[in-house]
Amino acid sequence: MAKKSDTKRQHILTVAAQAFQELGFERTTMSEICARMGGSKATLYNYFPSKEVLFFEIMYLSTEAEFQAVHSAIDPSTDDIVTSLQNFGERLLTILYSPQVRANRHLSISESGHSELGRLVYERRVQRSQDLVADFIRKAMDHGKLRQADAVVATKHLYSLLEAELIDRFLFQLLEEVSRDEIRQVTARAVAVFMAAYGPAGKIAPETRGASRQEP
Repeated sequence: MAKKSDTKRQHILTVAAQAFQELGFERTTMSEICARMGGSKATLYNYFPSKEVLFFEIMYLSTEAEFQAVHSAIDPSTDDIVTSLQNFGERLLTILYSPQVRANRHLSISESGHSELGRLVYERRVQRSQDLVADFIRKAMDHGKLRQADAVVATKHLYSLLEAELIDRFLFQLLEEVSRDEIRQVTARAVAVFMAAYGPAGKIAPETRGASRQEP
């Protein structure tokens, strides 16, 4: 029975993904998805209570492997926290500023306030990511690799620093493709500032790998 349910669920996701791709989020309705899958609305709503939940699930499946790869870069046991943060930052920005995720982020932001899509993305992606990083930072503080501070606040500072040079252009949709070299340089500068603020007390923050000495 469970296998049959899994098969049905996957069929719904496949049909819905095609509908969203063809019609866009706003024009795709649960009625349209139901018509395409050839089942009842009751069945569809039994698996997915809303269009927003269904759309998020499709996004989740398409990016979960990348999400796991991004967060595998933060190793609590590392002695080289700068390199760990650099690797994490580069991977995070690479996925955040990929065409697909950029489009989904813009959609989630535009939908916030009049649908639950924004809340879903925030709670199940943004908050989930920050919780994982806060745990890493907390352990690093406990082992003396970072100075003692509020790990949640430090995490928010790290994320803000990583996106500081890109976020305005992103929000106003003026950002073109971000190169790997730009991501490396942006990340290096962000990590350098983070370490200057949160590095172990009494120690000078090491120069971040790949940091540019020139003005951005």
